[in-house]
Amino acid sequence: MNTPWSSRPNRLSAVGDRPGRARYRAGAKCSPRSAPRGTDEPEVVPRYYALCPVSGQGDFCKEVIVLSARQRGTLCVFLAAVLYSIGGLCIKVIPWNGLSINSARNVVALLVVGGYLAVSGHRLRLNRWIALGAVSVCGTNVLFSMANKLTTAANTIVLQFTAPIFVILLAVLFWRKKPERLDLAACALVLAGVVCFFVDSLEMGGMLGNVLALISGLSYAGVFLLNDLPDADPISSVFWGDAASVVIGLPFLLRETAFTPTAVVSVVILGAFQVGLAYVLMCIGLRTTPAVTASLISGIEPVLNPVLVAVFYGEEIGHLALVGAVIVVASVVGYNVIRGRRAAAGGAEAGTSADTAL
Repeated sequence: MNTPWSSRPNRLSAVGDRPGRARYRAGAKCSPRSAPRGTDEPEVVPRYYALCPVSGQGDFCKEVIVLSARQRGTLCVFLAAVLYSIGGLCIKVIPWNGLSINSARNVVALLVVGGYLAVSGHRLRLNRWIALGAVSVCGTNVLFSMANKLTTAANTIVLQFTAPIFVILLAVLFWRKKPERLDLAACALVLAGVVCFFVDSLEMGGMLGNVLALISGLSYAGVFLLNDLPDADPISSVFWGDAASVVIGLPFLLRETAFTPTAVVSVVILGAFQVGLAYVLMCIGLRTTPAVTASLISGIEPVLNPVLVAVFYGEEIGHLALVGAVIVVASVVGYNVIRGRRAAAGGAEAGTSADTAL
């Protein structure tokens, strides 16, 4: 029975975040974990043990709430966006053609993605839907590299970040998914923040480069929708897309002569982290993160990229650019906080209904 001074149950009673829904028992040092909960429900795992006076044997027990499956997915997408943003740091010191850089970094990325497939025991697949996803991955890599050479960097970044708009449009056209007001509001705020960040650098630029950058935004939207395609396998799409990127840029890479240690190290960093590991994290995150949410979280990438360049290379950032950065970060954080609260409220209501039914 419970002690009069404490509401804690005795050693044989289940303890947890909801009555009758516990995973561990008081005083048990090695309790087995039960089946995982839904994507919006937190997992309960032992972090450390605290004194449990009920058992009378000095046993220690403690339960903590950690990230839910959806929260872990969101974190993976966020980390992928951070890794994508280091591109500006490395590309700046590589004296090669854009397609040469893209080909070389994807050679390294193939090793990383291939290693992940081998370690995880994931079988490489190929069908028309996986091939369509590979086109999106390859198109994002190649079009962005070409646009950077034909128009300004600011134009390329802003036009590519029309991706969330394309995600919403494609979801409506092909999946009949009506966007929520929160999605539309966050999309508008993030895009406004990105435009503010680069408004001082925006120019007419080359028309062909601007068009390619806009198409790369459509292709980038396809990356976020990899998991929504029928019979899809995102990591296989990434592998084949990276392989195609290598082949397309190989003729340009073979013409390069400046294989300095700095250039080679920078290419390895780009391939291993900015492409390889980033895409692996993105594929893991997309399992539980909606495409619109993932595309909005990635809004930190175009802002963080020049910020990192400014920190490490001393380039100045204007006041309006800082305002744009604040808008983007605040919008992304606010969007995810609101979604998290809605998910928690929905889970609580579902739990209450289930307990009432019992």
